[in-house]
Amino acid sequence: MKKILYIGNNLSNNKSNVSGIQTLGPLLENEGYFIYYASSKTNKALRLFDMISSIIKYSEKIDSVLIDTYSTQNFYYAWIISIISRRYKIPYVPILHGGNLPARLEKHPKMSNMVFKNSKFNVSPSIYLKDAFNQNGYNNVKYIPNTLNIENYKCIEKDFVCPRLLWVRSFSKIYNPQLAIKVLERLKVTYPNAELCMVGPDSDGTFIDVKKLANKLNLNVKFTGKLKKTEWIELSKAYNVFINTTNFDNTPVSVIEAMALGLPVVSTNVGGMPFLIQNNVHGVLVEPDNVDLMVEAVIELFKSEAKRHQIITNARTKVEQFDWQKVKILWADVI
Repeated sequence: MKKILYIGNNLSNNKSNVSGIQTLGPLLENEGYFIYYASSKTNKALRLFDMISSIIKYSEKIDSVLIDTYSTQNFYYAWIISIISRRYKIPYVPILHGGNLPARLEKHPKMSNMVFKNSKFNVSPSIYLKDAFNQNGYNNVKYIPNTLNIENYKCIEKDFVCPRLLWVRSFSKIYNPQLAIKVLERLKVTYPNAELCMVGPDSDGTFIDVKKLANKLNLNVKFTGKLKKTEWIELSKAYNVFINTTNFDNTPVSVIEAMALGLPVVSTNVGGMPFLIQNNVHGVLVEPDNVDLMVEAVIELFKSEAKRHQIITNARTKVEQFDWQKVKILWADVI
């Protein structure tokens, strides 16, 4: 039995959505791998200490280390863990989650080289990041998409009389949730009964600003807070369009899930999104932070039944390729 130490933010609180470690870890366990986890500590310093001590503690027991790797402050966790893994001669595999990692490669090339050129492999959940890493001289990158159990996602037929928008993400500045509020305001000119539901935790205080904007514009927006995956999937039955408003992105699982559920996606054209969604084929892509274009895209979906139906069908077909039964084979090759 392969034994793996999985390093990531294994937090369970009201400020974070389900993370990569919490999704992939249990799937690997179900395939017979023995997984140690670090860390669930809320305090960042204690979390780092727990990660480091876990490598030392399990160094004689584990075959490899998986490291969830992001582009922001959490990048330094990956950097430190990679150093210690090399010290103990343990193969490690960074899993590339941060949509802004290409900027990190350019700004900190030496530190990036230490992490990514000494790894067994780097796993990218998007072709976007794989290409970016290849262009920066990293040839040890394997593409393994974010995964889901497709049988848990029923593609339910919707009515398209009036827009009922669904937004699922953490409330964070980089995800630009205010754009969703502005889109609803503009949509109400054409569809007075248009609705918006926003699902997710407040990660950096942005939620307060979003709610203030909704109140200022006198918009009745439904805010659910953080929901379990099963809860928001059930909630999605009441909505008919999924909007993704982010300014930076990789290939978010929430968008993949929306595509699986039969929700046509209108997203900003940033990061890995054009690698996941071909414009007007699997969804609609618009310029970031552009209210007019996002509103026009939503209205077009309601006016053109043929286009809408084709997008829903194409999107579902595409994400069926991300089913765990197919993706687990790629992980077995890496591990």
